Amino acid sequence: MRVDFFVAGVQKGGTTALDAMLRQHPEIAMAREKEVHFFDDESVDWSAPDFGRLHAAYDASDTRTRGEATPIYTYWPNALERLRAYNPAAKIIVGLRHPAFRAYSHWRMEVARGAEAISFSDAIRAGRDRVSGAPNGVHRVFSYVERGFYDQQLARLIGLFPRAQSHFFRTDNMFRDSAAELARLFAFLGLRNASIESAYITPVESRLGDPMLDADRRYLEAIYAPGYPAIEAQTGLDLADWRDPHYAEPMMAG
Repeated sequence: MRVDFFVAGVQKGGTTALDAMLRQHPEIAMAREKEVHFFDDESVDWSAPDFGRLHAAYDASDTRTRGEATPIYTYWPNALERLRAYNPAAKIIVGLRHPAFRAYSHWRMEVARGAEAISFSDAIRAGRDRVSGAPNGVHRVFSYVERGFYDQQLARLIGLFPRAQSHFFRTDNMFRDSAAELARLFAFLGLRNASIESAYITPVESRLGDPMLDADRRYLEAIYAPGYPAIEAQTGLDLADWRDPHYAEPMMAG
């Protein structure tokens, strides 16, 4: 009774909404709570892992397709490798959000939580030293910029799992037409299509406060744009509008 599929990325990429919508499908059993955080758990003895905590998130008598959503898996070192060792046949789902907007939403979340005290402008510049200086060069909180290097993360994913076992979607497209995007996703999972009520919710910290400064947006877009061709090749997604300096997220309309 291994877990069949994982929503493995990305943080602030619509995974909470997707998890809520997947729970409505009659043939899917999602983990009791979103984000089990098993494969990024450094307290586990990964030489002989006990999967009891992961499997305890499900009813043992429930034989439906099992899914779990922990969006740090694409970013955290060795998480995907551990996942592959657990179930090499697992299907992997990744939602991609424009990385500059993802970074800003991430920062706002950490400010709201009280975990961040510096400005976004500083956090994406000098603040990156907090990440590079952390163990293994990763950080759960301050990785605003680093989590947006999708091309590197996807290259690792595709190197571990056959391409046919991975499914990618754009967060903004899921918001625009969740029915169409979910139909694609259910077909990927080998499940019948189902009528699902959209559960897309823009977090309060993303709707309130000042917008991202134009200078910060240009700074981030210059960092991320070189990776777009690789992401398009890896995923089959069209990112042409992400290159437009006037691109605006539909989730933020109004």
